[in-house]
Amino acid sequence: MTAGDSGGVRAYFQPDLLAGKVAMVTGGGSGIGLEIARGLGAVGASVIIASRTVEKLEQAVAELKADGADASWRGLDVRDPDEIERVVSEIVADHGRIDILVNNAGGTFSSKAENVSPNGWKAVVDLNLNGTFFCCRAVGRTMIERGTGGKIVNITIGTADRSSGGIVHTGASRAGVAHMTRTLAVEWAQFNIQVNGLGPQYLTPGAKEMYGQEVDDFIVSSTPANRWGTADELAAWGVILSSPLSDYLTGVCVPLDGGNHAGIGINFRGSPALPE
Repeated sequence: MTAGDSGGVRAYFQPDLLAGKVAMVTGGGSGIGLEIARGLGAVGASVIIASRTVEKLEQAVAELKADGADASWRGLDVRDPDEIERVVSEIVADHGRIDILVNNAGGTFSSKAENVSPNGWKAVVDLNLNGTFFCCRAVGRTMIERGTGGKIVNITIGTADRSSGGIVHTGASRAGVAHMTRTLAVEWAQFNIQVNGLGPQYLTPGAKEMYGQEVDDFIVSSTPANRWGTADELAAWGVILSSPLSDYLTGVCVPLDGGNHAGIGINFRGSPALPE
């Protein structure tokens, strides 16, 4: 398949690659989380998507089931460690295990650094960094206790080690996720738990509507590959990092960003996304 073709991950992988596995995907009601959940379900995993908006979750589960996936949902606010523990316990009680965790829940907005409010900073860090850690901790404990290993995929950004003007709060939180990914990979390798990150540059319908065509064009023109990633590419890498294909890969963050990680990144300040 060529870039941009549709057809889903079944074109890349055997349909039973993840048969018998149980996957939890936070922020799975839409966007990146939903596409990864779709990919995992397409190759046999039982998928539980979790987020705050019940309406989105119900619609997403209906889509996944229509695609032939075994899917269900749980309401979850990843900013609440106690709620995370409760939901993880419920999933384990219902399914017996969690083999795969995809930490996708998060948020961002563009702002000049001097204009980022305390509440704005805390909200992004709480969602992106704290929520990811507490989900890792809760699910990681169950994986360690079962003794059969597991896969954790943390969604970050490909340029987590680059400066990106206009998203200081997002960059700082995602850089923290990248460091945490490496550290957990080292600590949990002895338990056969692989912890990796995925930094996708993928334009969700909601983001396109929010930022508009001018910002879309700016990001594409600033990207070496001169395009966004596709849903199939995103789903495929979610499957790779959740499957036996990555059994000897841990502690890395895959920059699925068309080459931006290899340069200076994208400076939003002064661009159509954040005019001076």
